[in-house]
Amino acid sequence: MRTEDLSIDERRKNIVEMLNRQGKLKVSELAAHYGISEVTIRSDLDELEKQGLLERVHGGAITTYRAYYNMNLLERAKTNEAEKRRIAERASSLICNGDSIMLSAGTTTLYVIECLRERKNLTVVTNSIAIAQEADRYPHIEMILLGGSINAQYQFTYGAETITQLRKYRVDKLILTADGISAEEGVTTGFAAEAEIDRQMIGRANQTILACDYTKIGRVGFAHIAPVESVDYLVTDTCAVRAETEAIAGCGVEILRA
Repeated sequence: MRTEDLSIDERRKNIVEMLNRQGKLKVSELAAHYGISEVTIRSDLDELEKQGLLERVHGGAITTYRAYYNMNLLERAKTNEAEKRRIAERASSLICNGDSIMLSAGTTTLYVIECLRERKNLTVVTNSIAIAQEADRYPHIEMILLGGSINAQYQFTYGAETITQLRKYRVDKLILTADGISAEEGVTTGFAAEAEIDRQMIGRANQTILACDYTKIGRVGFAHIAPVESVDYLVTDTCAVRAETEAIAGCGVEILRA
């Protein structure tokens, strides 16, 4: 379908997808791309800003994560699903039969546990209720779900009790998700309650594998988890900005693209 033949809803959805890939868009470029007036594009951007899907700036728009933070777990899982599934497959390839692993709460790690269903003799520690429920279907995985307070929207446990239990374990590998990673600001999340859990997981794992789609690369979340040097592997997709991944690689992180 030609861009000029898109419906308003299709065009606006397309604009959000482009913005998530590029981080910033100009009104003039969008008008030329869709073959419509700048007035119409401004109207599109204004409406998308009202929905919390972007932030208007002079001459264009930039990405915002407010909408993503407001989604429930299922809605998050459907966002960039294809990229997340490829990343999960690549990250899971680093897990061997007999490994003990930790999985942080997140949608990409939820896809990871699906990829591990054929592994033998895995021990998995997680604070994700959704991951624990999924793993219950796989007979070769011993699942340990950390207790504590419950975040119902995103289905994870957190708090002092979670950390106390977490400190009892030492594992071979951690597969971690985050809301942002950058060479300067390190690994970050939008949820302060989650940051300490993730930090403790890094400290209890011999190897840390960070699984993040392109929208998280170069982004900085609200709460700091750890410096970028704490990560051994960053598994991302081919849309991740190369300048950002090269800066992260310069900090000693091995980049794997899915």
